[in-house]
Amino acid sequence: MSKTNTAVPEATIHAEHIGGITQTDVDIPQGVTILSGRNATNRTSFLQSIMAVMGSNDVTLKGDADEGHVELTIDGDTYRRTLRRTNGTITFNGDPYLDDPTLADLFAFLLESNEARRAVVQQRDLRELIMRPVDTNEIQAEIDRLERQRNEITEELEELDSVKERLPSLEERKHELETEIEAKREELAAKEDEIASADADVDETREEKRELESRLEDLRELRSDLESVRSDIDVQEESIESLKRELADLETERGKLPDTPMGDHEELDQEISRLRERKLTLESEVSDLQDIIQFNEEMLEGEDTAVTDALAAEDDPYEDLTDQLLESETTVCWTCGSEVEPDRIEDTLDTLRTVRQDQMSEIRDIEDELDELRADKREREKEQRRRESIDGEIADLEGEITQRETRLDDLREQRDELSEEVETVEKEVETLESEDFSEILDLHKEANQLEFELGQLESDLDDVTDRIAAFEDRLADEDDLRAEREEINDALEAQRTRIDRIEQQAVEEFNTHMDEVLELLGYENLARIWIERIEKTVKEGRRNVEKTVFELHVVRTTDSGATYEDTIEHLSESEREVTGLTFALAGYLVHDVHETVPVMLLDSLEAIDSDRLADLVSYFSDYVQFLVVALLPEDAQALSDDYTRVTEI
Repeated sequence: MSKTNTAVPEATIHAEHIGGITQTDVDIPQGVTILSGRNATNRTSFLQSIMAVMGSNDVTLKGDADEGHVELTIDGDTYRRTLRRTNGTITFNGDPYLDDPTLADLFAFLLESNEARRAVVQQRDLRELIMRPVDTNEIQAEIDRLERQRNEITEELEELDSVKERLPSLEERKHELETEIEAKREELAAKEDEIASADADVDETREEKRELESRLEDLRELRSDLESVRSDIDVQEESIESLKRELADLETERGKLPDTPMGDHEELDQEISRLRERKLTLESEVSDLQDIIQFNEEMLEGEDTAVTDALAAEDDPYEDLTDQLLESETTVCWTCGSEVEPDRIEDTLDTLRTVRQDQMSEIRDIEDELDELRADKREREKEQRRRESIDGEIADLEGEITQRETRLDDLREQRDELSEEVETVEKEVETLESEDFSEILDLHKEANQLEFELGQLESDLDDVTDRIAAFEDRLADEDDLRAEREEINDALEAQRTRIDRIEQQAVEEFNTHMDEVLELLGYENLARIWIERIEKTVKEGRRNVEKTVFELHVVRTTDSGATYEDTIEHLSESEREVTGLTFALAGYLVHDVHETVPVMLLDSLEAIDSDRLADLVSYFSDYVQFLVVALLPEDAQALSDDYTRVTEI
């Protein structure tokens, strides 16, 4: 390994058997580090080493190795990752820098196959890519929780409004009861005076009188207990009926849901995984085809003279082939050395281009299918959560109904026992009665009844007084409940607009940086590339739904200064690469990736000319702590000498 312009290192990478690397140690200072070298010089393998120790699984082992490892030392902390090949599959162990590499894989590790970078070229769903790291299920679950909490408070506030309407009638009832109690007490006092007067005229034994009075008192208490039990029975029956109605509603709702919403979720996950793997394979094949096509196009156009110079060398068996390229209508095949007509090579290139286009079309079809499968999975997960919630509510209701029915059975049994006791005591009282003092017995009965009625009135008054006090206590909480509901509404608004805010910020970030980059790089007649956020009807599974999409626009200018809208297909390869990189940078900034991932990796930038590449690297370096860029030597020469350079790995 050799370096120039070294600075005090802040990060050190040690890697063994990653990609094409046997073993290497590289210091990376803060700022820009250039990996300068020709193809097949382990530059991409070194970038994969960084990805591996950061936590990514999108890396490979050296072909002849069964195990590899990489270490990162940064700011005094060391992170390790081990890769092992077992039965053709690579497994990962160790303590990487990141627990979850999703954001880094999407927006920081910008190698050629990076999804965010390729999204523009392949005209994929840009919105889905930006929103992929956002846990929409978690957001929806929080929205559901807040809505339930708000609904509970709203119901309580509505009940308080009802309380306000009921308070005047309760106050009036309290006054009526107080008046009735006063009248009943006066009536009882008068009755007791009659009894006292009658007692003087009745010659009865004190023992008989005490026994009769005792039984009458027992009768009064029994009747009071019986009335109370009957009231409790009414309350329990009403509660059970209400709970059963609520249970029936929940069972109806549950009946509309699938028995097993997640069903064959393992097959669904496997299909998603299979499609992702197929997509990655196709993207790799498309990339390889692009390299082959580009190389052959350059050879046909005479841009790459290294091969033809080699064929023209004196010791080459195909001497004077360079002259033949100029003088003959045939050319020399740079793979086998035989003479062929250029048209035959061009026909082969057309075939390759067709294969590439077919594969890109298949990639788009896979993306559409993945979107449908993900939507299906989200819908199943939502139904599963609701079913589990309903099952929990049903279990609670059934438990409460069982408890209340048990209590109701106990009350009914108690009512029957009290009824029997009342009947028994009434018979005993009748037995104690005699014609000799039937009048006074009637007076005692009347007094007993008055005492019973007075007790009922006093009990009713206590109930009304308690209810008034309870209502007043609840009304005291009204302001707090309204304030709490307002806070929940604010939280709901924040959750509901969170996705909108991320989408809007992503569009703004891309449009702002795209304008700045285009102005910096100065592409001719390319006025603007921008994203518009629109609502569009799309097919999701078997349904048509309204969905937010990011629509990419290309605006060009004519020589006369007029503007017109163009398409992505007409962008040059350099323009497409710059657009893809800028889209990835927008995702990097929107998701605050710099807070958790201090490094950004750039590779396969040959499509961008050296001067523009220098400006682009300088622009990106303003947003990243460590920017590691793999370049060809001729491209690296155009970049600032202040950058650290690594020329051997």
